[in-house]
Amino acid sequence: MSIKAIDLRRGVAVEYNNKLYVVHDFAKVSKGNWRSFMQVKLKDTQTGSIIEQRFRVDDTLEQAFLEQKPMEYLYSEGQTHHFMDLGDFEQLELSGDVVGDAVKYLKPNTQVQITMYQGKPFSVELPNTVELEIVDCPPSMKGATVSNVGKDATLETGLVVNVPDFITQGTTVRVDTRTGEYLGRVND
Repeated sequence: MSIKAIDLRRGVAVEYNNKLYVVHDFAKVSKGNWRSFMQVKLKDTQTGSIIEQRFRVDDTLEQAFLEQKPMEYLYSEGQTHHFMDLGDFEQLELSGDVVGDAVKYLKPNTQVQITMYQGKPFSVELPNTVELEIVDCPPSMKGATVSNVGKDATLETGLVVNVPDFITQGTTVRVDTRTGEYLGRVND
């Protein structure tokens, strides 16, 4: 289906020069007596690079329809990550290239959204927060109750986050997957 350049919005997927792009940013520009045009930043779904492109407002692009599938992470074998479709329970193997940095937040039974284009997966969308257990962190310093200094803690997935000094090994913490920051302890 075609879409006019004036109708482009952030997050819309389009085919341009035989590649799949997602609109990263856009602006309508009108300069004096010139005709209006759309200044669009497109993110390449394969490489992650962003290109800037200018379109006339009446130019048409081919809109790509992306499918979001709810899946559950099962396990990893080297650089291969196994997921299960929550609808039909079929298993899907994804390479480390597709999963990317999301692997730092994945533990078994984590529910994610896998974005597919023409039946091929190309990205993994995590929940906004995950709960992970601390497997290694330095001991708390005595008398450091007033300081606001944190310490680095290693989580069960290998991710290292900065946590407050009172946090100990074995504690389950909530982490923001968008920023990688500690949000708080999980009360059992």
